[in-house]
Formats: sequence, C-alpha cells, structure tokens
Amino acid sequence: MTTTLFTNAKVFTGESETAFASAFRITDGLIDWVGDAADVAGEASTDLGGRTVLPGLIDSHTHPALIAGTAAAAECFPPAVTSPDDLVAVLRAHAESVTAPDAWILGRGFDDTKFPGGLMPTAADLDRVSTDRPVLVWRCDAHSAVCNTKALEIAGITAATIDPDGARFERDADGTPNGVLTEIAAVGEVAAFIPTPTRDDQIAAILAIGDELASRGIVAVCDLLSTRIDDPLGTFRAAVERGLRTRVALYPGWDPAAPLADLGPGDRDGQIRVGGVKVVLDGAYSNRTAWVHEPYPESCDHGLRLVDDADVLAAGDWARRNGVQLAVHAMGDRALDWVVELFADQEPWLDGVPSVRIEHATIVSDDYLARLRTARMTFGIATHTVFFFAEYDGYEKALRAEQVTDAYPIARLYAGLEPLALSSDRPATAWSGADDVMLSVEAAVRRRTYNGIDFGPEAAITVAQSLLLYTGRARLLSPLEGVGLLAPGFDGSFAVLERDVFTVPADEIAAVRVAETWIRGERVR
Repeated sequence: MTTTLFTNAKVFTGESETAFASAFRITDGLIDWVGDAADVAGEASTDLGGRTVLPGLIDSHTHPALIAGTAAAAECFPPAVTSPDDLVAVLRAHAESVTAPDAWILGRGFDDTKFPGGLMPTAADLDRVSTDRPVLVWRCDAHSAVCNTKALEIAGITAATIDPDGARFERDADGTPNGVLTEIAAVGEVAAFIPTPTRDDQIAAILAIGDELASRGIVAVCDLLSTRIDDPLGTFRAAVERGLRTRVALYPGWDPAAPLADLGPGDRDGQIRVGGVKVVLDGAYSNRTAWVHEPYPESCDHGLRLVDDADVLAAGDWARRNGVQLAVHAMGDRALDWVVELFADQEPWLDGVPSVRIEHATIVSDDYLARLRTARMTFGIATHTVFFFAEYDGYEKALRAEQVTDAYPIARLYAGLEPLALSSDRPATAWSGADDVMLSVEAAVRRRTYNGIDFGPEAAITVAQSLLLYTGRARLLSPLEGVGLLAPGFDGSFAVLERDVFTVPADEIAAVRVAETWIRGERVR
C-alpha cells in the first residue's frame, strides 16, 4: 500500500464555490481523506508550499483523435497567422519538413475573419505554396477548409461536380471550384485522398497530446469525434499500454453510410471508454453556417442543416440501445430548437449523466433553458468562452443585435443547468493554445475578447464558478468516473498552480501556469 499525505496547500476541492481545504491524503491512487492540515500536524507529508491546488481538470469537448489523425499538419492559428501571406509562409516552411513522395502539405487553424477584408483564402493562394504537391488547410472551426489546384485535381472536383448534401464546393463566377470547401462533407471529398498516418504515428501523437494535456492540468477529456482515426478504442488503449495516463471518453461520429456496430463487453468501461455517439446537426457561427431562424445580417442565408431527422433519431436509438450518451453539435438557434423538438418528450435512458448532450449551444435564452429543465429528457451542455474570446471578428458579423445578450450566456447557464461544462474544442478553435484552461477562465470572468471588446459582461461568472465548470460541475456532464473532485473515493489527480488563480488580478488569470500535475497519486509533470 502506497500512501502520501499532502499539506500546506490552498485546496479547491471542486465540491462547491467555497469548498477549500489545506491537506489531503492519497492511498493507492485514490483520495481517502481531505481536511485541515492542523489535524495531521506532525505526520510525514509532502509540503506543497502554500500553493493553490485544483482537482485534475476535465476538458469536456476536445478532439485528440482529430489531432492524432492530422499530426502532420502545421498549426496556422491566430495570432501568428492573420493574413493569406502569413498562411502561405507557414505552409511553405512546413513543406520543407514533409518529404515523403505521397505526402500532402497540411495545415489547420486559420481564421479568415482576421484576414484583411475578412476574405477566405483560395486555391490561388495555396498554389503559391506548391503547384505540384497537394495542399489542404483546415479552417479554425474544422468544418471547412481550402485546398490548392493539385488537391482538387486529385479529388476529381471540377465545374461539373455536384455539391454534397449539406455542403458546398465554392466556385468562381464561371463555376470553376476555387478550392474553398464549405462544411464537413465537402472537406471529406478531398481529405479522403490524404494518406492515413500509421498506427504507430497515431499512438505517438496521442502520447504527445497526453503530455500537453498534463501541462495544462487536464487529466480527463471527452473526444467528440473519435472516428477521425481508425479503431479509436483500440488505438487509445494501445497508447495506454505505452504510458498514456489521461482518461478519455470517446464519441464516434454518426455516419449513416457506415453504421456503427453495437458495443461489446468492456467497451464502456476503463480508462479509455466509449462515452457516446456524436451527430453534427449544423455548421458554425464564425463562418455563418450555423442553422438559424432569422437570416444572417445583410443576408438571406440561414446557414446549413447537415443531417436529417431520420439520421439524428437513428443515432439516438443507437445511443439508447448501447447505454451511452447522444451528443449533438448544435450552434444556431434553429438547430438548438430542433434538438428539443426531437428529444424533449422522449424517456431518458441514462442515470447519473444526461442522456443527450448539446455541444456548443451558442444562443441560449431564458425560455430555451426552461424548456431544457422541464423536458422529460435529461439534457446537458458543453459550451465555451474561448470561442467569443478568439472568434469575435466572426461573431460580430454573424450575430443579430438582439442575439448578443443570449450568446454564450455562461452566468445564465451556470444558474439554470447543473450538467454544464466549459471546454476548448481544440483544434477547432481559432487560437493557439485553446486548451489553456486559464485562458478560458479569464474570458469567463472578464467577458472580454482578444482585442479588448466587452462581450455580454452581464454573463460573467467568478473564478470559482469557472473552475467548477472544469471540475465538479463538468463531471456531471460526462461518464468520466473518478475525476472532478478532490474528495474521498475519487482519483488522486490534481494540479498545483504557480500562482493563486483566486487572487491574481483578473487580467492576469490567463498567465497563471500549472507547476505540477499528478494523476492517481503519481506526478506526471
């Protein structure tokens, strides 16, 4: 039996906004006591030097499988890339390191709303990177992308090619595809030709992701589209055998053309488990493809609905039959209303966590929140503050004036819906280091964008409330057992901060760093 007592700390337990202790004990990887350091004075202990301790953090909506499946992609996020010239320069430099004969030049993360004139790059821009090698770079929302002429040729996309359902190949005035691939189905028509990384490469990438998560104090994640790699359950479990310590709940994407097999014994258990299935109902606000009731400002466009009722309901039936969650990507107000229309009157099938998770939930009114609370179905929400912080340029153009007060209303959600989490959506977020929890916390507290604009300050919450949405409240949203609290019976997983996030000036919260991360009683960073 291995026992370690930790003392002389400011311990935020995650049980409530005011629940603090000064000491805790871990035995064989589990916490068996939390309390006052004075009660264990004189016992052998590890002195934490008065530093602030948080429960191991949970990122409830992120994409490690997507990162592993595109590990060869160069990062093209703001603030480093803010123009087509920046994008071309990054990709040209990256191309020098990509030498395999069949390798594509890949990138991810650009935000065209920050480019001069807000113009989307096209094949003509990427042809400046290469004309004889295929080039593709994903937009920051991971829903859309742009490719060069060579990639269009490889994919066989011409002026005669019909747009996929719920997506578009954008075109010049004469109908020639211009390389812009709007929404997932269009991107998939080109990305299908990218050589798949080897299993060893994917495992290596997952291990690197685990190390990065630990550097942020994150010990558990939900992967909300795990089918971006082959055999995600087996691949992540193989990574565990090689040292991965992160808990992961996998949510494969629902594809009506390739129905998911039912789960087998043990698939829902353990450090790596299947937590649910994901349906992408609409697009994103930052490029005006979220499905909305009223058209976008100065437009007659209502965004894109990506799947029909039959597919959403089929995914729900699979989730019910297999005893896991249904996660629905819904950003636009029309998409959010449609989730309620389809599921509010159904009988929930899970105990302890919501049967239906709503991912992103950009526009939430008081009335909508009341519909969620009073529904027969059990709902939860994974949302963000890093979105409006990083992507204000897009939201400024996409939101109607009357919608701003209902956009990411974190204070309203905090007060009105218990299963709630903040999350990063990395890498589908327009900012380098979007999984930095402290960046998200500062945005929740200050409600200020990257360029200093106040965004719905009435929706601000406190530091303690923000951290609960990565700990004690986040654990209520997802089937990630043993994490979220520093309390007896929970994993001995915690983060030690370099500075006290509860007392630093609000404009310095994002600068707070994690000094140590411990997972199940062992220091991993």
